[in-house]
Amino acid sequence: MTATPDHYDIIVIGSGPGGASLAYRLAGTGKRILMLERGGYLARSRANWDAKTVFVDAVYQATETWYGGDGRAFHPGLHYFVGGNSKVYGAALFRLREEDFGELRHKDGLSPAWPLGYDAFEPYYTQAEALYHVHGRRGEDPTEPWSSAPYAYPPIEHEPRIQDLNDTLEREGLHPFHLPLGIKLDQNPDGSATTYSPCIRCDAFDGFPCAINAKADAQVICVDPARAAYPNFTLLTNAYVSRLETDAAGRSVSRVHVIRHNELEQYSADIVVVACGALSSALLLLRSANDAHPKGLANASDQVGRNYMRHDMSIVMAVLKEPNHTVFQKTLALSDFYFRADDWDYPLGLIQMCAKSHGEQIRGETLPGYLSWLPEMPFEKMAEHSIDFWLQSEDLPRPENRVRYDGDRVILDIHEGNEEAARRLRAKLEGLLAPMRAWPHLIERRLYLGKDVPIGGTAHQAGTCRFGADPASSVLDLDCKAHELDNLYIADASFFPSIGAVNPTLTIIANALRVADRIKERLGA
Repeated sequence: MTATPDHYDIIVIGSGPGGASLAYRLAGTGKRILMLERGGYLARSRANWDAKTVFVDAVYQATETWYGGDGRAFHPGLHYFVGGNSKVYGAALFRLREEDFGELRHKDGLSPAWPLGYDAFEPYYTQAEALYHVHGRRGEDPTEPWSSAPYAYPPIEHEPRIQDLNDTLEREGLHPFHLPLGIKLDQNPDGSATTYSPCIRCDAFDGFPCAINAKADAQVICVDPARAAYPNFTLLTNAYVSRLETDAAGRSVSRVHVIRHNELEQYSADIVVVACGALSSALLLLRSANDAHPKGLANASDQVGRNYMRHDMSIVMAVLKEPNHTVFQKTLALSDFYFRADDWDYPLGLIQMCAKSHGEQIRGETLPGYLSWLPEMPFEKMAEHSIDFWLQSEDLPRPENRVRYDGDRVILDIHEGNEEAARRLRAKLEGLLAPMRAWPHLIERRLYLGKDVPIGGTAHQAGTCRFGADPASSVLDLDCKAHELDNLYIADASFFPSIGAVNPTLTIIANALRVADRIKERLGA
């Protein structure tokens, strides 16, 4: 294409972990890169660490209205800021298990094999862990895949009550391990933050924006360093990409249409990378339909928007019989039931700690009336006695689980599945409450990140533009380039054929680095 002020070598749409990591990798080539982010910078303030502001009032969550397949309106758990959803993520950065790349049988169906194996991603996992300051320890997690290098950063040390929990689980014959976390923390030998550590180990990490930029999110790790180091990298904020225009033959993206400050703008690039998140990327392709792509861009297979996955998740709170004075609780995980259990031949999933409950969060819940077993106590006292867990089981890809448009309405169709695995995983945790010295039941925390988890819980969105070798059943090729367009790539979790039961962000980052290398090769950079 002819060089103009509005023409770039690469346009990246979205500044979350996928788009930001890819752009940061490519910025060093000297190629002109334009990043388009529909939101702005998340303002840093004391409110970033206020539980009511973050969880109850949900001030950082997108305010747009979507609809379920049944017509019920909801607000999706999306966050339109530089850094994307990683601004409020919990920074648990796991590798998919090696077996997750193969076919896995569940009671409700098959988790399909990936067209590339774990070995294709392993070098990029190692690079992603170093880039995002992942703290962990090899050899503790009984299901972890092989790795070519140790973690670049030591594990986050447990506080005394979590170390006690670790010891309790070990006495029960289980294998708890240090949760791999992306965090800018330097520790003293006792685990406390050093005087020069960006992170201070506060209680506002998981689900909160970090007011001191100590969470290893995409803005802090990739976007801001790229802006500081590379004059060839340009970020435009508050830039909503309304559609992608193609040439007459429909073989390449010729213009990117943007609405910014209520004005229409257009940009072009030799290569366009979509990284808006699995839901928003699919929606962009669908609303870019034209004569050459009547069902949506790159959608001859009718797979764009389909096979949506987001884990079968639940956030639960146990109430201990003595106070839990832990401040930074998110340091432990348990994968003993990931692939099977002694009474179940199918995968159950992963248990991990999450941030400690705050009184304002509990006050914002509708607590069930059957909690007669629980001693009467104020919300703040209940929070003081709480210990909190995030449970997730694999969500299987189904073509009927999809995001789509109905006129101007966004419809998210979800048909629940694999629910027995999630119930059994919860039962496994509930069976451990007595040795934990907790009251005998778990309390559901349905209010988390300001949303009702079942449909609005889009934090682990994946699978709407799967990659594969066959254009009839996939949207992207093995390099995550659209089968039908020569210059369109996707670099978020859209490409996942399956999601496993670990948090997807590290796989997004690793794949983005892999795709960036393929683009480098193509550009001869």
